[in-house]
Amino acid sequence: MSLSDPIADMLTRIRNAVRVDKDEVIIKASKICEGIAIVLKEEGYILDCDRIDDGKQGILRIALKYDVEGDSIINEIKRISKPGCRVYAKVDQLPRVMAGMGIAIVSTSKGVMSDRSCREANIGGEILCTVN
Repeated sequence: MSLSDPIADMLTRIRNAVRVDKDEVIIKASKICEGIAIVLKEEGYILDCDRIDDGKQGILRIALKYDVEGDSIINEIKRISKPGCRVYAKVDQLPRVMAGMGIAIVSTSKGVMSDRSCREANIGGEILCTVN
């Protein structure tokens, strides 16, 4: 069975795992999902991500991050650009999530990046999701 939107599936799995306080979540691997996981790790929203070869497509294992009180670091993760309605933005039009407290994950010609990295590199792209 093929997924029509692997990014939405990934975000939903993370959202559901955070709600039930799971330590890790398993996701079908793809280059775009791996890029999103790397950005989440660089920005400090997850502990770790690694790719496991299962002989087929591969699996991403994402270790979720919680604070000392047991609350999740990820409060909200929302899909912006969807297969039926793509959302593109120039570098000066990139959203500031929670006035800079959150991030927007952007697919650019240089790969998947956070909105901060896009502003530093002065490139825009497709806004995949926002995290806070």
